[in-house]
Amino acid sequence: MEEEKKVEKRERKPARDTWRTKGWYEVFAPSMFGGTKIGETPSVDARQLEGRVLESTLGDLIDDFSKSYIKLYFQVKGIEGNRALTKFIGHDVARDYVRSQVRRRVSKIDGIWTITTQDGYRLRLSALVTTLKRIQSSQIESMRASMKDVIEQRAAKLTFDQFIQEAILGKLSSDVYKVIKKICPVRRVEIQKTKLISEPA
Repeated sequence: MEEEKKVEKRERKPARDTWRTKGWYEVFAPSMFGGTKIGETPSVDARQLEGRVLESTLGDLIDDFSKSYIKLYFQVKGIEGNRALTKFIGHDVARDYVRSQVRRRVSKIDGIWTITTQDGYRLRLSALVTTLKRIQSSQIESMRASMKDVIEQRAAKLTFDQFIQEAILGKLSSDVYKVIKKICPVRRVEIQKTKLISEPA
């Protein structure tokens, strides 16, 4: 038995330190976010990076801590040297932030729609509105329909990059607010989530 143990001990090979064999790649946001560096990631083979999804926050990208509740998701689409280039595939708003916006004795109106941009990108988008007081169900339905109309109309007029910029940076929320405040007093409009479904061929 002791002889067998000695043989096993001799046959064992030292574990390969794969961490040292990995190269580091700088990851950059797409041009719609200024091509800003969003981090670094290791990989043994550059080809393994393609398709990898990375997360950042709007606060980090624009150096504004107040926007850190908006999470952005990017997917690596190509490698140039030690640079990993990405495309935007979606965003969402932190749940804690959403909960902080929904208070007692107010109404919450939300909706989820599939939209198509001018250049043929399909997105799933969800929006959230909170009012200053409770409102009737007929008003809720009217506001939801108006939200849908504004969002679809903007998407039809804008490229994917333009639409995402408006959705993330607040312009789209402002456009929705201007329309639905005519129905009842509104506290907040938030584009809560976007997700890229398909790209033009």
